[in-house]
Order: sequence, then structure tokens, then C-alpha cells
Amino acid sequence: MRETLVLNASFEPLSTVTLNRAVVLVLQDKAVVEQAHPELRMRGAAVDIPAPRVIRLCRYVRVPFRRQAPWSRRGVLVRDRHRCAYCGRRATTVDHVVPRSHGGQDTWLNTVASCAEDNHRKADRTPEQAGMPLLRKPFEPTPADAMLLALGADELEGLPDWLALDDAA
Repeated sequence: MRETLVLNASFEPLSTVTLNRAVVLVLQDKAVVEQAHPELRMRGAAVDIPAPRVIRLCRYVRVPFRRQAPWSRRGVLVRDRHRCAYCGRRATTVDHVVPRSHGGQDTWLNTVASCAEDNHRKADRTPEQAGMPLLRKPFEPTPADAMLLALGADELEGLPDWLALDDAA
């Protein structure tokens, strides 16, 4: 199912919604289409509009300040774009850089996406102990970056330059 990025009236990323929900917000005049899918159109008996990729709310919505994105296994896989931090192949698991048995925590800076083979091979050791250097360092995405990464690589390609990620993701 396609996701649509929702921007606040101030152009800050707020969330992602389904394509159907985005169309409803536009039809109710609660949002305007900032960017549409090039080939897709939403048609009805009395409606024919381009399918929204990015919408902007007409009224500003105050949201509580969130200093950091909440950690999750899915979030780590999305942050690393499902690529193994050790070999670059498709990742299906999350590996702790400092193993939990050695005091490692579930944090953005201590977890990386990993393929099952490398996760098993590294086992209960640090990358240095296992002789498996990381291809890229783990980083903590901002809440806005985490939301943009959740859209997926194919969706990110067509977004405007001013919505680019802050970090080197």
C-alpha cells in the first residue's frame, strides 16, 4: 500500500498516511497536494485528482517536541535500508555491536542491520573481536529522518530536494 507524507502547515514532516486517507484530507480541504505521483490519478463519479505523494495541512498542528526517534528493530532495518552492516547483502536481523551479554543496549548507536549468516558468525563478540569491520557506522536518525526513511527508497527518489535527509543515510 502506498504511503503519503503529511507535512504540517509549516512544511515540517508530521507523519505518513495511506493514500486513501491523504485523498480524504485533500477532498475535505484540510490539506493541499504538494507533490503527486506522476502516473497515478484518483477517479470517482465527480472527482479526478492526481494521487498525492506529499500533502501539506492547511492549518498548523502543534505537536509535542520529540528529541529523538524511538528505537525499534524495524526502525534499525529501515535506517540501514535492509543492508547488512558487515557484508552489504540483504539484512533480515538486527545485531548488537556490543552484545547484550556484555552490557550492550537496544539503542540506535549499538544496533545495526545484519544478514543472518553474519549475525551468527559474529555471535557474542564485538566486531573487532570477530574481525568483522562495519561498512558504515550506526547513527541516530532524527524523528523527521526516521519518518522519511519509513517511506522507502523508491518513494524517497521522487521527493523534492528540500525534504532531503539531514544525516548521511
